[in-house]
Amino acid sequence: MIRFITGIFGALFSAVTLGLVFAALGIGGLLFMYSRDLPDHETLANYAPATISRIYSREGQVVDEFAAERRLFISAEEIPDFVAQAFVSAEDRNFYEHQGYDPRAIAAAFVEAVRSRGRDVRGASTITQQVMKNFLLDGSRTIERKVREIILAARIERSLSKDRILELYLNEIFLGQNSYGVAAAAQTYFNAPLEDLTIGQAAYLAALPQRPATLHPVRDYDDAVSRRNYVLREMLQNGYITRDEMEQAQAAPLETVQGGHIEAYRGSIPPRNYFTDEIRRQLSNRYGEDEFFTGGYAVRSSMDESLQEVAEAALRRALERYDRDRGLWRGPQDRVDPAELTDEESWRGALARADIPRDIDGWYPAVVLAVGDSSARIGIEGVDEDADGHFIPAEDVTWARPVDADGNRGSQARVAGDLLSVGDVVHVRAMTRDSDGSFMRWTLRQVPEVQGAFMAMDVNTGRVLAMQGGFSYQASSFNRATQATRQPGSSFKPLVYAAALDSGYSPNTIVIDAPIEVETGDGIWRPTNASNQFYGPSPLRTGIERSRNLMTVRLAQDVGMETVARYAERFGVYDDMQPFLANSLGAQESTLFRMVAAYAMFANGGERVEPTLVDRIQDRYGRTVYRHDQRLCADCDLEQIDAGLAPRIVSNRERVIDPITAYQLTSMMQGVVQRGTAAGTVGGAGLGVPLAGKTGTTNDARDVWFVGFSSTIVAGCYIGYDQPRSLGRGASGGGMCGPVFAQFMREAIREYGGGAFEVPEGGTFYPIDRYSGQRLPAGSQGEHVVYELFREGEAPYEGLLSVIDGGWGMGSDLPMFGAGEGDAPEGGPAATAPEEATVETTGGGEARVPTGTGFGTLSSGGLY
Repeated sequence: MIRFITGIFGALFSAVTLGLVFAALGIGGLLFMYSRDLPDHETLANYAPATISRIYSREGQVVDEFAAERRLFISAEEIPDFVAQAFVSAEDRNFYEHQGYDPRAIAAAFVEAVRSRGRDVRGASTITQQVMKNFLLDGSRTIERKVREIILAARIERSLSKDRILELYLNEIFLGQNSYGVAAAAQTYFNAPLEDLTIGQAAYLAALPQRPATLHPVRDYDDAVSRRNYVLREMLQNGYITRDEMEQAQAAPLETVQGGHIEAYRGSIPPRNYFTDEIRRQLSNRYGEDEFFTGGYAVRSSMDESLQEVAEAALRRALERYDRDRGLWRGPQDRVDPAELTDEESWRGALARADIPRDIDGWYPAVVLAVGDSSARIGIEGVDEDADGHFIPAEDVTWARPVDADGNRGSQARVAGDLLSVGDVVHVRAMTRDSDGSFMRWTLRQVPEVQGAFMAMDVNTGRVLAMQGGFSYQASSFNRATQATRQPGSSFKPLVYAAALDSGYSPNTIVIDAPIEVETGDGIWRPTNASNQFYGPSPLRTGIERSRNLMTVRLAQDVGMETVARYAERFGVYDDMQPFLANSLGAQESTLFRMVAAYAMFANGGERVEPTLVDRIQDRYGRTVYRHDQRLCADCDLEQIDAGLAPRIVSNRERVIDPITAYQLTSMMQGVVQRGTAAGTVGGAGLGVPLAGKTGTTNDARDVWFVGFSSTIVAGCYIGYDQPRSLGRGASGGGMCGPVFAQFMREAIREYGGGAFEVPEGGTFYPIDRYSGQRLPAGSQGEHVVYELFREGEAPYEGLLSVIDGGWGMGSDLPMFGAGEGDAPEGGPAATAPEEATVETTGGGEARVPTGTGFGTLSSGGLY
């Protein structure tokens, strides 16, 4: 019997032993099989998560951010203990004890699943396992994935510290509302850094990993509070907080950004504008869009926020003024169902959902609630209703005629109902009295159909200070400063004159202003001045100041269009300029961005300057990966510098044109502002510092331009329809863009100053008669005298002057002499015959040149 019992126990022992052996072999084989081809867990040591790239103003304030996943990386050392403890309590209470997986938790989960017959299956994954799943494995719910997860978790525990594993987890995990990582979630839900969170707020964040979609702080408030309180109880049981702390946190309401209790972080950032979006576009091209949106770059922009606001306001004012003068109402921005306008809560909700630009300073979205016999009652976003309500009165709509979708115009509006219907979503602005700023009425506005762009930059560094690519970024994100290619028209002419001056011509060189015929192969091209008149021989200065088209074409022909094209390419206006004569009048398209950069090189004495919207870029580790200013600081390594001296900054910029040429051209463009095509709007603005610039108006006035500069700032503007068409009779660069430039420069000069343009070495000033181009005796003074700078050894000839005709004759029926429009002294006899001088033409003949020759048209000229 004993032997039998012993045999049974022996057999059982052998069976158990063999079973354990085979089980061990099976488990070993299973582990061996699943451990093959596992991802390299050691890559986590160099893990760099996708993080937000931020753009900062020059004052260091965040002005925009871009991200594929909204994540703010935070190191283990920066994570507050109570935040880490909240997540450990919620997700893995034995985190600091196990070796990557928790057998007790696995066993407990298995028992619970058996007891409930599969109805109650709770997770048993540790934080380490979740890191493996999130980083190295897929999210499939299979035994194979679980086994591989456990193997990797055990391995990573031997490679990384607990703090590093927790850092990976807290920076990677998704916590709802497009927030990845605990730092971004703290900002999203509570608009606070981690260190400023309360224990209750940290507990709510720790409650989110399991089901962020169903613990919304507003929709699922009760469940969210219940889960938060569970986490607080776990923190108490784990010894992380006291009972008083738990009870106090549980009693507090869950107040969040989503519930409207806390201002959203995005509310502290200005609306996205053309400037920051252009940075996004350029850096996406430089680094790749994926890298920029995930790389965590800190981008210090060159934007001057105050000047950016001025640029936006100045361009918008010009565009709206032009549009309102057309007197056409094109209808509402959007419409809402009138059935949604039953009460204030309803209409405010409907208006909040309406598609309407909200980035126009001083403009408010509004919805038409009722239309009466004369006025329309409106509800205004962000403005409280008063006892009587808000209205658009009849007198505010009489400026407009309604236009339907086919372009048909209705009758002039007399009452608000002629333009508006219930449910229309429109813009309104408060009209105030000029005398005391008191409110008068709400006035109807509309986003203009005409568009334009404005840009300003530092002439010496290339730092772009302001950029506005249209009326409203939210209405149209197309950046017309950098993306719209337009004909620059007469604003291109300074490049022709720069090529001439660098080629041996002088500011007093005489060029004939007379009719031209050019055989193009497609017919005869007959360019004309904007006035359709001809003014005879005139100095180069006159050609710039009065924007003479015929003088420019003759000069380009004489210099050679190949030479002009090389200069335009050198200045960066074009990559490949076609050497056609029409292009000397700005027929080939370019961008405002390129034109402003070209004018900066005139302003700084002829040195190349590359425009930039970015001063510096740092990567996620704080390393500088780009710096715009490459100038050398010769004294920055010295221990000390003598009192009263500053470090020497050595410029290593390429020279584009001779400094004498740059000054000559700047002086000639000062004449444009003082007495030429921009005299009324720019020269008459009383800005108090020397200014230079050039107007531009293309054929049929499809685009109007002005680009100008002081000694510190260059700025440019263009206005035109996106689908080019005529702006109408009277449209000109000086009249439409000149005021934009003047309004902006008034503030820019106040901030950056300005002074006389620097006179380069190697030149001498001589008095010149600006009508005839003749040299005058030393010390000459008077309205007709201008002091021109000439290179040493190239003093102006005191006798008769050569005349440039470009190879075309003058025509016997052309009046040789004339005062030119606007040239007669105010109140004086315009018909008085001018004095004359005999000159020699390039063909060897003689011509009589009037010393009183005028200097052109008040228009800016154009292509033809």
